[in-house]
Amino acid sequence: MKWIEAKVIFDFKDQQLAADLISNLFYDLELTGVIIETPEIESPEDWGNDVIIPEEYSVIGYLPCDDKLEKRLKFVEDNLSQLAKTTGIECKTVYSELNEEDWAHTWKAYFQPEKITSNIVVKPTWRKYIRKHDEIVIEIDPGMAFGTGTHPTTRMCITMIEKYLKRNATFLDIGTGSGILMIAAAKLGAIQVWGTDNDHIAADTAYKNLMQNRISESNFKILTTALVDQIAERFDLVAANLTTKTILSLLEDVRRVLVQDGIFVCSGILETDKDAVLKKMQHQDFDPIEILSEEAWLSIACRSMST
Repeated sequence: MKWIEAKVIFDFKDQQLAADLISNLFYDLELTGVIIETPEIESPEDWGNDVIIPEEYSVIGYLPCDDKLEKRLKFVEDNLSQLAKTTGIECKTVYSELNEEDWAHTWKAYFQPEKITSNIVVKPTWRKYIRKHDEIVIEIDPGMAFGTGTHPTTRMCITMIEKYLKRNATFLDIGTGSGILMIAAAKLGAIQVWGTDNDHIAADTAYKNLMQNRISESNFKILTTALVDQIAERFDLVAANLTTKTILSLLEDVRRVLVQDGIFVCSGILETDKDAVLKKMQHQDFDPIEILSEEAWLSIACRSMST
């Protein structure tokens, strides 16, 4: 498959805000990978020689060359134009065509080992990392799937899972992507970890990553389906790192796959959408128990109230 690399180079006084707003355009398209480039990136010696140090601020999204490409490109251009009018963010977009193999190689240059919590480290399979005492190391090769641990929404999800997941609990990750949250849950003691994704490439990638991390096949299951459409079981903890729009829709169905008093962790929510999500949670009988924020993003843990 061929892909279009859409590189949005921007200039704005608040670089982090601009990066988040532009990234959210790509997330609204449910893309499988988004890269944020910043010239301030540090390059430790143990990262290797293939690290790319960006010269300018940019956000990169990868669009599949399919029958929806023209519509997606128009969506990006229209929304970037609207951003310029409403915020003053100046940007230009450079498009390049890539083969899947070229995409995978490009992605690897940006993905480094990262400590997510005090005990959990996410590292790419192709880089070396010396595990420290009691650390949990998650090895990830995202391939064409979204989910490396480097985005604030993923970091906050893992933090929430580490805090609220009990040993021998059951866990479901809705929109699993690379499988990173499933792996984290399994390594934190979940007895069964399930994941769903409507993209067969992501489902295949998640399977490979679970095997890479030596998670027994008897302890996990991955379904290629939209959200919870094919799920009849109930889980102690359910996670969804998606978009605000999808979370709002999912709140109507997620109680069906939660045990009584189960925990739902959701992320991918912009701070500007906080009130809308909390209002929908209240309407669906969820009790918010913790909210984490990082940059312009939120992660919310809530409990399904007894009925």
